[in-house]
Amino acid sequence: MKKIEFGLMTFADMAPETAPGKGFNAHQRIQNLLEEIKLADELGVDVFGIGEHHRPDYAVSSPTTVLAAAAVITKNIKLSSAVTVLSSEDPVRVYQQFATVDAISGGRAEIMAGRGSFIESFPLFGFDLNDYNELFDEKLDLLLKINKEEKVSWTGTLRAPIHDLGVYPRALNGELPIWLAAGGTPASAVRAAKLQLPLMLAIIGGMPSQFAPFINLYKKSALENGVKPEDLRVGINNHMFVGEDGEKTADEFFPYYAQMMDRVGRSRGWQPMSREQFEFMRSPEGSLMVGSVEQVVEKIIYEYELFGFTRFFAQASMGFVPHETTMKSIELFATQVIPEVKRRLGMH
Repeated sequence: MKKIEFGLMTFADMAPETAPGKGFNAHQRIQNLLEEIKLADELGVDVFGIGEHHRPDYAVSSPTTVLAAAAVITKNIKLSSAVTVLSSEDPVRVYQQFATVDAISGGRAEIMAGRGSFIESFPLFGFDLNDYNELFDEKLDLLLKINKEEKVSWTGTLRAPIHDLGVYPRALNGELPIWLAAGGTPASAVRAAKLQLPLMLAIIGGMPSQFAPFINLYKKSALENGVKPEDLRVGINNHMFVGEDGEKTADEFFPYYAQMMDRVGRSRGWQPMSREQFEFMRSPEGSLMVGSVEQVVEKIIYEYELFGFTRFFAQASMGFVPHETTMKSIELFATQVIPEVKRRLGMH
């Protein structure tokens, strides 16, 4: 059996700042986030991912800065973006920043590139939303070239060309691992496969079984594009919150989760989340991993049987859940959920 990696990720939600010019909420949230990453590292979690957002309700607009801080206080955990909004970034700077985190951490940096499900960064950095697809394709092409070659010559249509210039510093182990993040459109699966990139799928609603054809398409296309079966890498990401008692945990988590989903959903025309909908998502075949250790273990194994993933990413620090409660959930995930999943899948 292939080794499975277990990771944690967060968007570092926070209450928007109330006092003008005061960054206290972001300060506190980032301090808490560093404690979460340090705990995950100490408890043997394989990877930690941090999202990039440009909104008042998220603390991190610059994942590499936080990952660099985390690199200094951790020893083993891989440090990834989740995701880098590549369309509105410059690939040269993306590579340089992650290669710097790689140097600080001794080779633990990873990039997860995506289009981003929020669009605030486009007007902020002067990009046209009409170029949404072309920007991503072109910048991904450049990033992959920089990752492979020290001296780069490249020409595109939306960014100035580069003529035989070096990009420094270089990754410690030759190349940075680059994952492609997707939300489930078939074109994304095929793109990742053609580029021979590992794929990370976020399942934040509906039934995981709906996504099986998407993952199968990726695997089939990757093999057709020269990826060896033993090199296939697929990641799955779910919302997760673990407690000692399943029902108590659900009761405790529901208000925070509903508040978070409603906050994000307002701009997308989603209906407010009901307890009934929450319980449906929490059901054995739903997407939400909220409950006792046993309930979460069973759901991870269910998804493993569906997808045969090589990396499981739990978004386990979300909404305005109190820091201590989040730390407890992370501890249960690392010390009880992961070992039990490994035991049942015969990974020991």
